[in-house]
Amino acid sequence: MPLTPFHVAIAVRDIGEARRFYRDVVGCSEGRSDVDWVDFNLYGHQLVCHLNPALGPAGKITSHYNPVDAQNVPVPHCGVVLEMDAWTALAERFRRHAVEFVIEPSIRFRGAPGEQATMFLLDPSGNALEFKAFKDIAGQLFAT
Repeated sequence: MPLTPFHVAIAVRDIGEARRFYRDVVGCSEGRSDVDWVDFNLYGHQLVCHLNPALGPAGKITSHYNPVDAQNVPVPHCGVVLEMDAWTALAERFRRHAVEFVIEPSIRFRGAPGEQATMFLLDPSGNALEFKAFKDIAGQLFAT
């Protein structure tokens, strides 16, 4: 079955702040929007940021952290699997924007079937994002 785009909706504390982060830092193009929500094209997938006034101007989504491969992975999180070149370019883009990483860009599970490049960060509202890449997405994504 061909891969189709996913849709994920997340809560944010400020729509303008979300626009600046996802457009200027992540590099997403903007789609439809209204006063309380905005769609972004996240590498061909639909990411929708919905205003949650209960967060307040300085509020943050809080994550649980789960130990994986000797690192604390934020849960829940969402993100995309990229080609290695796109992942490397995005990591450099984040560095240029002085993004603070939860988990720095690195290779996880080195030498194992699921070897992958990965990085974790939080958006301004505290939503955890993971961007990962494989040398061979089709052969490694679901490798056991």
